[in-house]
Amino acid sequence: MKAEVAQQRSLLDLAELDAELSRLAHRAAHLAEQQDFERIQAEHLAASDRLGAVRIALEDLDTQVSRFESEIDAVRQRENRDTALLESGATNAKQLSDLQHELETLRRRQGALEDSLLEVMERREELQDRQAAELATVDGLQVELTAAQQARDTAAAEIEATRGQRLARRDELTAALDAELVALYERQRAAGGPGAGPLQGQRCGACRIEIDRGELARISAAADDDVLRCPECGAILLRVKGSGR
Repeated sequence: MKAEVAQQRSLLDLAELDAELSRLAHRAAHLAEQQDFERIQAEHLAASDRLGAVRIALEDLDTQVSRFESEIDAVRQRENRDTALLESGATNAKQLSDLQHELETLRRRQGALEDSLLEVMERREELQDRQAAELATVDGLQVELTAAQQARDTAAAEIEATRGQRLARRDELTAALDAELVALYERQRAAGGPGAGPLQGQRCGACRIEIDRGELARISAAADDDVLRCPECGAILLRVKGSGR
């Protein structure tokens, strides 16, 4: 196949453009901003789960508080009733003894219930402090998450804008190239790796492998408009002045 030197230079520009597009695609798939977003998102989720667990525990303690308060209220009512009956004087000796015994039992029961209630109230106070701390953590992480999402979206938008510009330039280049040359280039790309690369000294710029002397002699002897292939990777080997960069 033959191709003018100008066509080969344009093909080299196309290969470099495709390399940039590949780098853009890799960056888009491995955004540092996305990783930051996912890290903060995981922290936010974990903090939200902890906050949820604390809230459930507080609900359980509130239920216990209500139960103890109800039991204490019932004991007090029973104690008040027995005290009123005792003070009324309308009891015989046996009833008096029974009432006194029941009052002592009720006072012990009330004391035990109040001690239990105090323990629960103390645990609830500790959990309320934890809830406030976890809530502050969740709120702070939400702010960070929003900022990280904005940073990610901005970075992705910038990449997409650059990609759009490069694709438009690619369309211009391919339109100006010989269709047969482009088809060969695209077939090589479809096989994996770059479709073309410059000859850089004794190396192929596509696969970076050094070409043996015999092949180099053949390449040197070829006409400038001959389309050559790398003997190692099969990429179109472009002998363009200034491409040894």
